[in-house]
Amino acid sequence: MRFLLVNRILALEPGVSIEAEMSLPETEELFQDHFPGFPVVPGVLLTEMMAQAAGKCLNAQQLPRGLAMLGEVRSAKFRNWVRPGEVIRLHAAIETSRDAYAVARCHAEVEGRRACSAELLFSFLPKERLAPGYRDELLERWLEEHP
Repeated sequence: MRFLLVNRILALEPGVSIEAEMSLPETEELFQDHFPGFPVVPGVLLTEMMAQAAGKCLNAQQLPRGLAMLGEVRSAKFRNWVRPGEVIRLHAAIETSRDAYAVARCHAEVEGRRACSAELLFSFLPKERLAPGYRDELLERWLEEHP
């Protein structure tokens, strides 16, 4: 399994909000164990999906503060199961954005029903600490197509 947990950006206002999608196919190995006979997407992966979407929203601002990194899950609530193959719609709204940190309110839904929500705190990794050649191709493509 790759750990890129956003398939597509649907709408993006840099530093303000993002709507994105993700779907994990039934063939993902994790569904063999989580849970046998009733496979569901783990809550920790749903949280990571929301964090990756919110991070893309923050990174789209292209500020010198660096790359958004999840620093704290302030709260998370899980309401409905997400099954393999379902399209997960990810929403994030940036509530606070400072040089040193940002806070996002996020939720994920499937077919209009809320699956989970979270308040996430981000810190920023200075760009000089990134691996040489680092790129977020999905975000770059979106920004090119939506100047």
